Amino acid sequence: MCVPGVIYRKLPPQAAKLLDLQPQGSKEAEAFVNAFLKRSMPRLKDEAIQDKLTRKAVVLEHGAKRRKKEKRKKTKGFSAKQRREMRLFEVKPEQQKYALFQPLHELWKQYIRDLCNGLRPDAQPQMIQAKLLKADLHGAIVTVTKSKCPSYVGITGIILQEMKHIFKIITKEDKLKVIPKLNNVFSLEVDGFISHIYGSKFQLRASERSAKKFKAKGTIDL
Repeated sequence: MCVPGVIYRKLPPQAAKLLDLQPQGSKEAEAFVNAFLKRSMPRLKDEAIQDKLTRKAVVLEHGAKRRKKEKRKKTKGFSAKQRREMRLFEVKPEQQKYALFQPLHELWKQYIRDLCNGLRPDAQPQMIQAKLLKADLHGAIVTVTKSKCPSYVGITGIILQEMKHIFKIITKEDKLKVIPKLNNVFSLEVDGFISHIYGSKFQLRASERSAKKFKAKGTIDL
């Protein structure tokens, strides 16, 4: 059976009635098909369209609508000024209790043990030191061992907040101290391993330290 004969064949009366269509003759059907194909395939000439009808199936062109890319709205956080005004990082006086943060220190010690694969006696000190330099220090107990300001030397406490230039620590006397990193050397101890932090080379946020490469140096000035 030829393809044009199938396309232009008149619908049976029952099918036309079921579809609620007006029966058309072969000429009207042929005119409708040709007009439809010209609209659907505007790039092809009449001869090419007829060739497709007689030789193979017709694949109608479909212009896909391009979806407009929706611009994602970036959620803006609070500015530094807004955070200060809202006092987001303020430790209230009633919360300045050393005993409240001892559980935090125990969690920090377990975190460091897991980070350093157990802190085994045969572990290399350089490897532990490198991991500590990139670790989160919130909860660590630190001591100021050297300082250009003598009043800072000997201060010991749990780190409550680490910022780019300062440590906020709570002492056993329930006093909140703000210690600058600049010109200070800190020591921290975990399971007998003691590490020293030179604050002048440590003026980074905790999130920035995780991606920084620290170089080992023999001596470092305050």
